[in-house]
Amino acid sequence: MNALVTGPGGFLGRYIVEQLVARGDRVRGFCRGVYPELESLGIELVQGDLQDPEAVKVACDGIDVVYHVAGVAGIWGPWEHYHGINTLGTQHVIDGCRQHRVPRLVYTSSPSVTFDGRPQEDVDERAPYPTRWLCHYPHTKALAEQAVLAANSSDLMTCSLRPHLIWGPRDRHLVPRLLDRARHGQLRRVGDGTNRIDMVYVENAARVHLQAADALVPGSPACGRAYFISQGQPVNCWQWIDELLALAGLLPVSRSISTRAAWVVGAVLEGAHAALRRPGEPRMTRFLAAQLGHSHFFDIRRARADLGYRPEEIDKAEGMRRLAASWRDPQLQPQQPT
Repeated sequence: MNALVTGPGGFLGRYIVEQLVARGDRVRGFCRGVYPELESLGIELVQGDLQDPEAVKVACDGIDVVYHVAGVAGIWGPWEHYHGINTLGTQHVIDGCRQHRVPRLVYTSSPSVTFDGRPQEDVDERAPYPTRWLCHYPHTKALAEQAVLAANSSDLMTCSLRPHLIWGPRDRHLVPRLLDRARHGQLRRVGDGTNRIDMVYVENAARVHLQAADALVPGSPACGRAYFISQGQPVNCWQWIDELLALAGLLPVSRSISTRAAWVVGAVLEGAHAALRRPGEPRMTRFLAAQLGHSHFFDIRRARADLGYRPEEIDKAEGMRRLAASWRDPQLQPQQPT
């Protein structure tokens, strides 16, 4: 199998590359940076930008399956930045697949494409896209997902995966940002501390991408479908955060703020950042307040049935053990976000 992975140097992308190499597939990575650790695996790296349609088309030449993992995440920033990379960049991938007759495309989406600020409990793939958006990231990812699913045909079979809160060794963003805020006394419990959330261990998230690609065959129910991806066992959000803090030798979260108050603070900070054109992200936004204060977990029966997904292969306890072991390696210890 000749596989193209966009964003091979990212957290999830690298695990997908490693699993593809381990099973004997030939891998090409499309990325902007230089990654000697990936080249040492024997993969081909092609440098380019998703916003360059010709570069994307060249990368798709001779490929049997594309794993489109690359994108830009965040809770703040200009529309043009998110739309150019997440939405237009995905359209360039679709166009590249069509030009070079790539038969399969697996897109990495997000559960936030169905999030409108309200709690989501045991939601399945029938959940509609929102009519209002709290930030540009989920909006542009939703537009990209719709384009991928609409592109499904007998010539290009597509599906979309929505992994939620990916965590594990080598994470440089989610958990490190959490620990950084805790170390600086900036972490507050949002809500009453009872909200439950879904998350997924990174090796499980990577494996289901390979399973999805293998499932994309003529007549398969996977063709043209989206799938929520998680561990399948919701956890108490703030208890799990305290577990992660304890793993790093930090004290549990002791201060709190109501979800409504966090929402108001987020709205004020968003307005201030926009008016004053401040760099970086606000410490709180309406999207972040709703994510931290509400429950959001998903029904993954469709992924189990259609893709053969089994998150029990690496359950939460084993994932936490592997995360702790990785932190004992100086090269894999949690770092402050850049």
